[in-house]
Amino acid sequence: MLDDIAALMDDVAVMSKVAAKKTAGILGDDLAVNAEKASGFVSDRELPVLWAITKGSFLNKLIILPVAFLLSAFLPAAVTVILVLGGLYLAYEAAEKIYEYFVPHKHVAVINPEEDLSKEQILLKEKEKVKSAILTDFILSVEIVIIALGTVVAKPISTQIMVVSFIALLATVGVYGIVALIVRMDEFGLKLIAVNKRDNSFSDKIGKILVAALPKIVKGMGFIGTIALVLVSGGIFVHNIEFLHHLFPVLPSIVTEFIVGLVMGFVVFAVVMLGKKLLRKGKNKKAK
Repeated sequence: MLDDIAALMDDVAVMSKVAAKKTAGILGDDLAVNAEKASGFVSDRELPVLWAITKGSFLNKLIILPVAFLLSAFLPAAVTVILVLGGLYLAYEAAEKIYEYFVPHKHVAVINPEEDLSKEQILLKEKEKVKSAILTDFILSVEIVIIALGTVVAKPISTQIMVVSFIALLATVGVYGIVALIVRMDEFGLKLIAVNKRDNSFSDKIGKILVAALPKIVKGMGFIGTIALVLVSGGIFVHNIEFLHHLFPVLPSIVTEFIVGLVMGFVVFAVVMLGKKLLRKGKNKKAK
């Protein structure tokens, strides 16, 4: 019996490493997205807001995990379908980010504590941003769970539950723990600057570096997360669609996955943009 338990734990550990590698791209994007969403608040509200988002993330996982395990047990083919659909969403998101980087667009305004807003207005904006962050987390959580499940779909259900639950827990505790450190980096830097009154002291230099580094780190993670989204989505298509699996046999797999993810992303992006354009035309005609 102990040998069986040891073998199971060993199998879970191995599959957890594989699943963690497969979901690393989305975890990176999740980290970048949530670091951005958890910043821009009044300093003493950053951690309470982050805790509210974290609780929402735990609730998302509690909803998603049972549904995913039921599908795996009774309708395993649905896991592949959801995986490919999720890949389309991830590819679209990556294409949208690339498009927005090169084409000027309106930026979503963040909560500015210096605005002339009442306490009620600030809390209302804060609540709206938390809801938006939890919704984004739900979508990313579905992808994380399904991709992790896809790596162990051929394993016994007990292994699936342990591996996917571990990845889901890692996605919440790990990601939001790092986000908490990132969003408080500038605050820690300001405290270092205020340690003494001497100008250009060692603590001043470190503090200024931390304050200046925060926006660059968030931006850098966004860039890395976008590349990861292309690779993750491309990997989903290449490994689950037979035609694409043999598309470029002479190229390294990572190059094939990047090309496929990028092309599919812009195809979906073009379809979505066309759909939005047609909807706007339809609304304008009705208005006339």
